Amino acid sequence: MRRANMHAWLGALILASTPAAAADSADTSHVAITTADVDRFFRLYDDPALAADPDVLAARYLATPSPGLAEFMALRRITPERLAKALREKPGVFQGARDCAGKLDDVRPRLVSATDRLAELYPAAQFPPITIAIGRASSAGVGNAQGVYIGLESLCMAKFIEADDTDRFVHVIAHEYVHVQQPLAQVEDRDETVLRAALVEGAAEFVAERMTGSVAYPLLHQWAKGREKELETAFLAEKDGKALESRWLYNQQGTDGWPGDLGYWVGYRVAKAYYDRAPDKKAAIKAIIEMEDPAAFLAESGWTPGMTL
Repeated sequence: MRRANMHAWLGALILASTPAAAADSADTSHVAITTADVDRFFRLYDDPALAADPDVLAARYLATPSPGLAEFMALRRITPERLAKALREKPGVFQGARDCAGKLDDVRPRLVSATDRLAELYPAAQFPPITIAIGRASSAGVGNAQGVYIGLESLCMAKFIEADDTDRFVHVIAHEYVHVQQPLAQVEDRDETVLRAALVEGAAEFVAERMTGSVAYPLLHQWAKGREKELETAFLAEKDGKALESRWLYNQQGTDGWPGDLGYWVGYRVAKAYYDRAPDKKAAIKAIIEMEDPAAFLAESGWTPGMTL
C-alpha cells in the first residue's frame, strides 16, 4: 500500500473490526469459532488483482476483518504489502489452503468437544474466541488472553507436525488454547530460560492431550522414544540457558538428527511426572496451568532424566 494511504486504512480497519464482522461464529457451549475471514478470502482469491495490488487486497479482504483477524494482523505484522507479496511468491501454499479449508467443518465440532473437556478439567478456564483466518504464510498460530488466532495457510502446510489435516488443526489449536489460560504465557520474555519455555509449552502439550487424546507435536515423542535419559540429561545441563539461542525451543524444524522444539517434549514429561504423582488430579491440572515458578515446579514434579512415564 502507498504510504499516504496507510493511516486512512488503519482507521478503517479499527472501525471494521466489530462483532458484526464475525457473524459466522457457531453457537457452542463454551467457545465461538470464527472462520468468516477464510470464506471471504477464497471468494476473492481467483482475482489476480488481489496479489498484484496491495490497495485492492486492503479494500477487499483486510478492510472488513473479524475482530480476531484484526488482532492477528497486529500480532503477526500482516499488512496488505506483506500479504500481497506472499500471494505472489507462495501461490502453492494458498492453493493448498483452499483444499485444506474444506476440512474446517470437521474441525469445528472436535474443537467444541475439546473446549468442553477443558471446562471439566479446569473449571476456572476462560473461553475467548478462536479465529481461523488467512495470514501471510508466516505463522501457524498464536494465543493470548483475548483468544487464539490461526493462520490457515500456514497450519495447512505444516504436515511435518502431523500428517492428517483435521487432527493437526484440532491438536495444535487445543495446545494454543491452553496458552490462553496460562499466566506465564501472557508475558513475553526474550530472555526466558530453556526451562521456563519448555515448561510453558510442555504444560500446554500435556493439557491438550487430555482435551483431545493427543499432543500437538507427536513427532517429538516418536523421535525421542528410547533416548529419554540421554536427551533429558542434556536438557538438565542446559536448562538455565536462553531459550531463543538454544537447540530446545523456537528453532523451527531443527537440523538433521535433532528436531525443532524438542523442549516441548521434555516439558510434557515434567508435567506428566507432576500429574502422575499427585493424589488430586484436578488440583494437579490447575497447578500445571497456573504454574508461575518453573524451577519450583520442576523440583516438586519428581521428574528425573529418563524416568519411566
